Amino acid sequence: MRKERDRVWAGIDAGKAHHWAAVVDETGATLWSKKIDNDESAILAALGEILALADDVHWAVDISGTASALLLALLAAHGQRAVYVPGRTVNRMSGAYRGEAKTDARDAYVIAETARHRNDFTAIDVPAQLAADLALLTAHRSDLVADRVRMINRLRDVLTGVFPALERAFDYSAHKGALVLLTGYQTPAAIRRRGRARLTAWLANRSVRSADTVAATALEAAQAQQTALPGEDIAAQIVADLAAQILALDDRLNRIDKQIRETFRSHPQAEIIESLPGMGPILGAEFVVAAGDMSAYADAGHLASAAGLVPVPRDSGRRTGNLHRPKRYSRRLRRVFYLSAQTSIIRDGPNRDFYLKKRGEGCKHVQAVIALARRRAGVLWALLRDGRLFTPAPPVAQAA
Repeated sequence: MRKERDRVWAGIDAGKAHHWAAVVDETGATLWSKKIDNDESAILAALGEILALADDVHWAVDISGTASALLLALLAAHGQRAVYVPGRTVNRMSGAYRGEAKTDARDAYVIAETARHRNDFTAIDVPAQLAADLALLTAHRSDLVADRVRMINRLRDVLTGVFPALERAFDYSAHKGALVLLTGYQTPAAIRRRGRARLTAWLANRSVRSADTVAATALEAAQAQQTALPGEDIAAQIVADLAAQILALDDRLNRIDKQIRETFRSHPQAEIIESLPGMGPILGAEFVVAAGDMSAYADAGHLASAAGLVPVPRDSGRRTGNLHRPKRYSRRLRRVFYLSAQTSIIRDGPNRDFYLKKRGEGCKHVQAVIALARRRAGVLWALLRDGRLFTPAPPVAQAA
């Protein structure tokens, strides 16, 4: 096909099984619109047809995750680069076009039109192997953590229905010994029959720390409830099964944490990232995945802005100085800086001093931590730029 146009915009509504691509020209007229299977040969065929339409194709996609991984990799292999148009933006823009039916073809057209009218969207970089490995590992870890939270909540709910005193006795999200106890004993009568001495020995044989304390706490809860509640036997089976699943999940999390730690520490800048107080290997890996190529941030302010740590004004009429969190930012990157800042204030040092200073100025805890996170974003950007490790005292400038 002969190229008759200098420039076109291709919008892609990405999906797991297939994508829909729509191409518009400078007037917004649709030149090409088709369904594309999420398959290499199908994507390559569509790529060839679209590239034949114009000398310059501007690509835009609404998903930058696993669903569009093959598509983005093939675009990169052919020297093409796509921008990311958030789904929220697509939904808002949809109202500007005729028709109310939501179809893949219409969404692809809206994505293309949005990219045609705006040039402020972030380009998507296909991750290198190390970054791709960390992205998969950290995403899998997040899924496992979410599963663990769900199972802990279910365990507490079931246990409350038959043995509320024992449910209140332990923090099951952090107490491994309590979970081990539940794999064998879940009812007041069973704990009373076992007795403190034999229960302590049973726990100790399963490597539970402070076995006597755990046994004493459980026995105290059992003495407080003499009544057997309806459904106790079935509930006990469910609690034991959930406790065993949570312990197995903890083993899986320990293994994946070790894998993330080893993979992250092979990153050339891992030592610099980890030198920042509060930034361990897990959060460091999250930072590498969320931040991407650091060359994309011209200065520390750009990195902080990408993390949503730089407030933007929303003035109206006579109201001025009304600052709010920006609508467009990386929530994952913000989470990394917030959690690492919160961890850093546990120990004495410049991070805790800055936090206490902000609290002294009247800031609430969250406000003070966010202010610290903003400051730390600038520090980390400078460390990575200069290739040096964090030190509590600022580096001494050397005379020329």
